[in-house]
Amino acid sequence: MINIALSTVIMNLKQRTIKSEVSVSGLGLHTGVAVTMTFKPAPDNHGYKFKRTDLPNQPIIDADVDNVTDTSRSTTLSQNGASVSTVEHVLAALVGCEVDNVLIELDGGEVPILDGSAITFVQMLDSVGFLNQETDREYFQIPHNIHYSETDRKVDMVAMPLDDYRFTCMVDYNSPVLGSQHATITSVSDFKQEIASCRTFVFLHELEMLLKHDLIKGGDINNAIVIVDHEIDDKELKELAKAFNREDIQVAKEGILNNIELRYQNEPARHKLLDMIGDLALIGTPIKGHIMAARPGHAANIAFAKKIKAAIKKDKKKKIQHLYDPSVKPLYDIMQIMDILPHRPPFLFIDKILELSKTHVVGVKNVTMHENYFIGHFPGAPVMPGVIQIEAMAQTGGILVLSTVPDPSNYLTYFLKIDKVRFRAQVLPGDVIVFRCDLMEPIRRGIAQMKGVGMVGEKIVVEAEMMAQISRYKESETAV
Repeated sequence: MINIALSTVIMNLKQRTIKSEVSVSGLGLHTGVAVTMTFKPAPDNHGYKFKRTDLPNQPIIDADVDNVTDTSRSTTLSQNGASVSTVEHVLAALVGCEVDNVLIELDGGEVPILDGSAITFVQMLDSVGFLNQETDREYFQIPHNIHYSETDRKVDMVAMPLDDYRFTCMVDYNSPVLGSQHATITSVSDFKQEIASCRTFVFLHELEMLLKHDLIKGGDINNAIVIVDHEIDDKELKELAKAFNREDIQVAKEGILNNIELRYQNEPARHKLLDMIGDLALIGTPIKGHIMAARPGHAANIAFAKKIKAAIKKDKKKKIQHLYDPSVKPLYDIMQIMDILPHRPPFLFIDKILELSKTHVVGVKNVTMHENYFIGHFPGAPVMPGVIQIEAMAQTGGILVLSTVPDPSNYLTYFLKIDKVRFRAQVLPGDVIVFRCDLMEPIRRGIAQMKGVGMVGEKIVVEAEMMAQISRYKESETAV
């Protein structure tokens, strides 16, 4: 019996994008430069990408944790010779609106800060509406506790298994004004109402340092909660008022500058949770689990995101979710396979089909010593040729592709391209290869793109990306 596990769960929910483009303009917090940002619909499996329209060739920057280059005051991404900073709020809005695919165009290097929260982005996305796409949304279900900690900063983060989306955040800065605060959401649907409008905050001593070093050129007294953490005299208040173009600034009874009123008593903790959601969006896959964090910050969020992404990569090596028992009746046996595929022995390399859906297929090849290619291929030390493994994978994918037409016996599949081929281990007589092929995007105009993986036990032996074209049998006879 072959036990092969996978924690990446295919749900029935569909990926979605926005119905039409929508734009907003504002200043970058740190650069002070005016920038216009436009959300644009994107195809299935596109993910989140930024596009710098102000630069030559308009480079694309993937919203990927591996592209993070700075976390000093916000999260900055860099790729293809371009950068975009302060991405966390807009990414949190996309997660909160459950948008999977979008292209974000900017004519500058920093996302506009607006009021310091994600609410404007949420309102923009809601205003154009959402469009369900053809591909199922794929979640990563946290399989076991994943920890991250920084002893010196007293940072502690953990992702725990849960068949839902739950975040809990605690902040404690040893400040008599801010104190210890907690914030929680128990579902992604809570984000818009409970988290999106919560603004960034800064301690007064940090603000003064940033102003002194000209580091928040786009800062405004209306887009941040300023927590007063030391004695402040009238002269200092006047200097702050001048810096933010206000006639008067005072310290409110809550220990914050009276520039704005708190939207929630624990707004700082809620904003930290917002930042964490945005930073963890850089994992690139929606997650199911309970995330708990004490004293998080951008640097810790990114380090934690990298640990979760590493767990996803490790788990994706176990591509096939099946408890295979040879005595169980397959979905298709060899005779049924021959009703679909035109291949015949000795060039038919699939014995069974175990699973078949609109987006994936699982097939089995029993490798025996009687395979005719063993006669000439290292007969003294028989190894299944790599090209035969790829052909077997392609035939498995052919079952998936042909299942999309009403009369598969009248069609053929021609493979147009094979890419990113990796042979990771030898396949020997007596092995059983389980192949899984997944569509990388919906089939369009008869063209299918698939990711294929072959495993013996829980060990990957071969993987590749394939492109195939569906063609009617009679048309194919006249094709050159």
